[in-house]
Amino acid sequence: MTRSVDTWLLPEGVSDVLPAEAARLEALRRRLLDCCATWGYQLVIPPLMEYLDSLLTGSGHDLDLMTFKITDQLSGRLMGVRADITPQVARLDAHTLKVDGPARYCYAGTTLNTRPAALAASRCPVQVGAELYGYEGVAGDIEILRLMLETLALAGCRDVQLDLGHVALFRGLARVAGIGGADEAALFDIYQRKAVADLQEFLAARELAPEHVERFQGLLRLSGGIEVLARARGLLGGLAPDIDAALDALAAVAHALADSHREVGLYFDLTELRGYHYHTGLVFAAYMPGLRAELAKGGRYDRVGEAFGRARPATGFSADLKTLLACNDAQAPSALILAPAGDEPALRGAIAALRATGERLRQALPGEVVDARALGISRELRQVDGKWQVVTI
Repeated sequence: MTRSVDTWLLPEGVSDVLPAEAARLEALRRRLLDCCATWGYQLVIPPLMEYLDSLLTGSGHDLDLMTFKITDQLSGRLMGVRADITPQVARLDAHTLKVDGPARYCYAGTTLNTRPAALAASRCPVQVGAELYGYEGVAGDIEILRLMLETLALAGCRDVQLDLGHVALFRGLARVAGIGGADEAALFDIYQRKAVADLQEFLAARELAPEHVERFQGLLRLSGGIEVLARARGLLGGLAPDIDAALDALAAVAHALADSHREVGLYFDLTELRGYHYHTGLVFAAYMPGLRAELAKGGRYDRVGEAFGRARPATGFSADLKTLLACNDAQAPSALILAPAGDEPALRGAIAALRATGERLRQALPGEVVDARALGISRELRQVDGKWQVVTI
């Protein structure tokens, strides 16, 4: 049978990670997970796939579209290949681990998306993240943000800008104005597109009180530096307890980060509603100049485990290791050392000693001809004056 010449091709948005990059990727993964561990976050490794109704619980329509579906040949039930690890951690917290009080988890693993999340993004990102369950105060959000910023610094990200928003502002204003259902969805779309003309048309077509029209128009202009929070209080303050609480939370986060991370630029966009149907409070994303993709993102998603029988407050962040690698200037591990073929005790001992110190060493096989230059090998193990020593070639 004739084989197609295209059998080696990979699907669009899917690529191999070759040795040099794979070494850097793995080193970064270990570094970031070790950082999370020093903060008390426990590593969990959920399965790559599970039943679809569990995988999509509380995640909204967007994640459903991003998830590959397959049929379990053992049970006949529909399964999904995870596009996001957060719902799996929610299941673990609610159903499996059941920790009393705050619980901290971290993870790193490959996910699979039906389509790229952004232009030129991978369809199989390596997601790394941390999540805090069981604490509803703003101190939990601050801890997650500080941990995220520390991991970004470890990854080599510089001049980070943090975009902050809060879904309770739009949600509370819509409720007070009596807007819900299809109208709320349409208004949500307008704000995501920052479509001023469409907003005017939307408001003109509905019988809203003049003060609500003014608030919806003003909300679209609430973006910029820390001064935005004062403008927001003037526009929305006192309207509803949840709106006031959201503004208080944003102010607390701004104060805390200005104290601990003065080098990080803060940008407030109060119509930033990423994950609106999933998040319940603070939302955020980190960016770096010259890199179009977001470095990391996250927010609060209280009650995410409700479908598993345990509705707990939760907040967290995640990032794609492949994206972080683009701003990481760490070099690959030290170059290989070439050792000659042989099984003499002294040679075996020298090889074992070098490997024990973390050196990467390749021993030639009997009869193997090694082209050191082609393999980028610049050092070899030689016997000098009766002792095995590493020399430059």
